[in-house]
Amino acid sequence: MSNRENQTDVILIGAGIMSATLGSLLKELMPSWEIKVFEKLAKPGEESSNEWNNAGTGHAALCELNYTTEKPDGSIDVSKAIKINEQFQISKQFWSYLVDSKLISNPQDFIMPLPHMSMVQGEKNVAFLKKRFEALSKNPLFRGMEYSDDPEQLKQWIPLIMEGRTTNEPIAATKIDTGTDVNFGSLTRMLFKHLQNKNVEMNYNHSVADIKRTNGLWELKVRNLTNGTVERHTAKFVFIGGGGGSLHLLQKSGIPEGKHIGGFPVSGLFMVCKNPEVVAKHHAKVYGKAKVGAPPMSVPHLDTRYIDNQKSLLFGPFAGFSPKFLKTGSMFDLLTSVKPHNVVTMLAAGVKEMALTKYLIQQVMLSNEKRMEELREFIPNAKSEDWDIVIAGQRVQVIKDTEAGGKGTLQFGTEVVSAADGSIAALLGASPGASTAVHVMLEVINKCFPQHIKAWEPKLKQMIPSYGVSLLDNPELLRKVDETTSQSLGLSTEKQYV
Repeated sequence: MSNRENQTDVILIGAGIMSATLGSLLKELMPSWEIKVFEKLAKPGEESSNEWNNAGTGHAALCELNYTTEKPDGSIDVSKAIKINEQFQISKQFWSYLVDSKLISNPQDFIMPLPHMSMVQGEKNVAFLKKRFEALSKNPLFRGMEYSDDPEQLKQWIPLIMEGRTTNEPIAATKIDTGTDVNFGSLTRMLFKHLQNKNVEMNYNHSVADIKRTNGLWELKVRNLTNGTVERHTAKFVFIGGGGGSLHLLQKSGIPEGKHIGGFPVSGLFMVCKNPEVVAKHHAKVYGKAKVGAPPMSVPHLDTRYIDNQKSLLFGPFAGFSPKFLKTGSMFDLLTSVKPHNVVTMLAAGVKEMALTKYLIQQVMLSNEKRMEELREFIPNAKSEDWDIVIAGQRVQVIKDTEAGGKGTLQFGTEVVSAADGSIAALLGASPGASTAVHVMLEVINKCFPQHIKAWEPKLKQMIPSYGVSLLDNPELLRKVDETTSQSLGLSTEKQYV
């Protein structure tokens, strides 16, 4: 096959939620562009996007306490919570557009309404939660949030958690009914099916071995894992959305923006309940507070999940360590990611993050009974025989040099790294990840296609009515968006506006 025949407009590496989202946006904006997808596994959505490899929370800062911090003066900083909430609203708007346009169907197969709750114990934590509630509940984005420290009320909200609770320690919770459970694996598969219908070329069992700049284009060396042949493909634009595998490919590209960046892999475990009677007693995502010294991704939560149209109950996450950057990766991933240009950054992070290292060692050493003890802080009557262990996905936390944190600062969010000319971009990092996929891919579009943005703006506003504006500053638009997305996606419309 000639190079001319292998040239295309856009190549997406990795068949996860990020590539699926970017491909879906670009196909609406530029239907004539040719797009190819390369995925080393046999199906889409099998790594981080898979429903068993993430928490399935529609992250909107409704229940995640790590998105609100207490300032030295005792007040609550809600700026990050507002930002995350608005970003999730963008995702819901785009998904609604796809449903309304008949590009995907049956939204209940990927999103379900589910109360989001925060629960804390102890006087200090209860005081924090009450202040957090007071700061958020008057904000239009969090309208409908309730607070209670009354055990009788809590028995109605979270009967499984309150059953058999004998301690006199103060306990409190907030509850908001407009939360969601999102099956990102199902959504990813839907989006790629839609893209195939739009003549996007899907190449499964194809691994990208190398990537380099050639004659103004990006040339990819791609290995067909089925027959062992090597193909060369060129494109004007490349997006690296390979989850934990993105860092290695970014390094192969040689762009200066990809230097001085490292990655630290963290694996996860969830406990899954196999007793239907226990599963039936709980209906919410309940997030607790991370223990002192624990990283943000370790916040314990008890989650109702809908997987394969079946109600499930999961608790976790428990962190672990593996040098792999993907569940299907290599034991040498971490070692081979260390390069001359990032070795100082990586070493600096090693010195700084001794507390994280200690935490991970403790987590790895946990016995099943120790995990059950942590579960019993949520469900006092939990029985070991009712719970199994599920190995979740690998997350690679970004390590880079920052002004605020100095050399080797560990980042806990998602990060877009793109070339100065916009010809290539990579997504690194983890939470809140999939929930904010549309916002993040709009960032890729704005960074990489600035010359098209003006022409694309009407279509972008059609797909995402709040594009370019703040919902917080436009309460009427927020009301309209909330009503239309709830209707299109089959979600609760109980949020009250005043």
